Amino acid sequence: MAQKEATVYILDLGKSMGERRHGRSKTNLDWALEYVWDKITTTVGTSRKTALMGVIGFRTDETNISELIEDDEGYSNIRIFSTLKQFLLPDIRSLHEQLKPSSTNNGDLLSALAVAAQMIDTATTGKTGNRLKFDRRIIIVTDGMGYMDTTDLDAIASKLKSDEVELTLVGVDFDDPENGYKEEDKNAHKEANEVILKEFVEGCGGNFGTLAVAIEQLEIPRLKDIRAVPSYRGTLTLGDNNEYDSTLSIDVERYPCTMIARPPTASSFVVRTDLGSAPGPSTQSSATVMGDGQQVDGQLSAVRNQRMYQVDDPNDPGTKMDVEMEDLQRGYEYGRTAVHISELESNIVKIETTQSLELLGFVSEENFERYLPISRTNYIVPQRANDKAQLALSSFIHALYEAGCYAVARLVSKDLKPPLLVLLVPRIEPDFEALIDVELPFEEDMRRYKFPPLDKKLTISGKIITEHRDLPNADLMQAMSDYVDAMDLSTFDRDEEGEPAEYMKFEDTYSPLLHRINHIIRWRATNPRASELPAPPQILTKYSAPPSDLVAGAEHQLAALKKAGDVKKVPPKEKGRFKRVRADREKPLSGLDVDALLGNPKRVKIEADNLIPTFKQALAATDDLEAIQSAVDEMCRNVRSLISRSIGESGYGRALEAIRVMREEITELEEPDIFNTFIRDLKKDILEGKLNGDRREMWWRIRGSKYGLIDKKRSIVSDVSEEEAAEFYKAT
Repeated sequence: MAQKEATVYILDLGKSMGERRHGRSKTNLDWALEYVWDKITTTVGTSRKTALMGVIGFRTDETNISELIEDDEGYSNIRIFSTLKQFLLPDIRSLHEQLKPSSTNNGDLLSALAVAAQMIDTATTGKTGNRLKFDRRIIIVTDGMGYMDTTDLDAIASKLKSDEVELTLVGVDFDDPENGYKEEDKNAHKEANEVILKEFVEGCGGNFGTLAVAIEQLEIPRLKDIRAVPSYRGTLTLGDNNEYDSTLSIDVERYPCTMIARPPTASSFVVRTDLGSAPGPSTQSSATVMGDGQQVDGQLSAVRNQRMYQVDDPNDPGTKMDVEMEDLQRGYEYGRTAVHISELESNIVKIETTQSLELLGFVSEENFERYLPISRTNYIVPQRANDKAQLALSSFIHALYEAGCYAVARLVSKDLKPPLLVLLVPRIEPDFEALIDVELPFEEDMRRYKFPPLDKKLTISGKIITEHRDLPNADLMQAMSDYVDAMDLSTFDRDEEGEPAEYMKFEDTYSPLLHRINHIIRWRATNPRASELPAPPQILTKYSAPPSDLVAGAEHQLAALKKAGDVKKVPPKEKGRFKRVRADREKPLSGLDVDALLGNPKRVKIEADNLIPTFKQALAATDDLEAIQSAVDEMCRNVRSLISRSIGESGYGRALEAIRVMREEITELEEPDIFNTFIRDLKKDILEGKLNGDRREMWWRIRGSKYGLIDKKRSIVSDVSEEEAAEFYKAT
């Protein structure tokens, strides 16, 4: 169960917080709220009902603490914006509108602190008067310009200590010698307040800092601590316990070592746009694109999911029919093939497994291929409070480590679950010992691909060629080696003493996708109407490109590499072949007419035995519309011949494939009228029986494959609408 939290934010809303100081474009309050909103939205993002938050403002225009204290004498200019509760998005939006600088500088910070302490005490005390188990925190944000009554300072500190409240104070332009922040020409009243507050916070064992440092630290992604849940609790065995007494059996537990953190998805809720219509749940998809002015802040609706199963309708070719879930049979994926196994057969072949972790053998560390692991890693540790198991597993770990071996085991995490093969790797640290397991593939999981060697070529006769235009020569190899050495990151960075240091440390790298999305979600919660997103934090983009200094230093090696490799810029490839002038098409780098050199004719004859390739060659050989029409006409005659000469349905497949290719090629050439004329005439001839008998089955195939008219959706130059194209499939 997640730890309960009670956090109260005390915000300085005095008149001085509306000032812009030290060249900042934002007011002191807006700058401070960047820190506050980040803290609040991060907590809201966890969706934990046990994470309670409250907000108190001091130096406000009005006084309102009646929700907590009946007599507000001595608590003037203090306002409770929210008592301790779970914050949601509407609470953030409402609070965002209320937090504005006031027109007064009256109000006591320490009195507001006393109200916060009372708020926490009330919310975290049970009905019987006992203190509930909560993490109690108070976070103060102020510029230190207000008046403070220090009469009850010791009593407040004593109260916070006795209640175990963690106090954090973040000051606007406060001095921080440790981080090099010091405000020049500081106001004497503010300087005195800083001294008092620092001594008070440190006396409470709290945290005292300046806002500039806190804002900088916001860019550092916060790592999420999770509670480890065991995926296996049982024994690690060597041998059969049921038949032999001399077996090794160790009580162990299995916990996750590394896990993939995935960004939140946007499939749970959708902004409602039907608030003006009839009441009821929204049916709008979360993928709906909404125009300007359609979003209504805070009005969300759950997305309703509906799943339907469809199969081809045997009574109406080309259409689908709905089927019920109960009528479906289970299928299993084997490679790219769906294998059907009935329920009776699945019960026969189903393995009845029992929870176990059995050692099968050992493999040398040197002989293990590092590409084999296919899963995340887990820790296998001895059972808690079991000294015998700790000693036995420690001995086994050290034996593997000293022998330079890994263990292979069969894991069944729960009864009746499929068995897994796992590799057990010893891990020894000064204060920690464990086995790290990772899943190994079965034979069916392996994909073996053969690639030609990179350093030689083999001829058909078996001759080995080591010098070829496709093989790197000695100059290219040396140039590449020099460039790799010049781009070496291992010695690029320097430590404080000027010695080479690691540039890209593991603990300083974060997932840009995960943390950028979380960053935008938190920002959007308090900026719902902003049109432009903020730039990503520099720490997320730091390692997205090589350091500029390193790249600049390797320019000479890169130039040598380009020269050795004879690198040339390739012009961008144009999409489509719709241009009628050959001069407008991309030309070969040599500038030569390849067709003329190879003796290729400008017109290619369509061959019935090689129909599709010769048709494509004929279109590629010319830009003349008359020649294209001639090639299409010849193709149409061959299609009709395949249909009319077909014995039964034997020739329908070739004819259908020829129609598909012709439709795609003509669409790419942006001459849809040529194909539309052909397909209209073909439909008419088929339905009227002009192609040597009843050929309606061929029409059903054309209709089922959707090889009808080319409409405007498919080609912008077409005169056929989508409705006309759909009407075309109806037989008349």
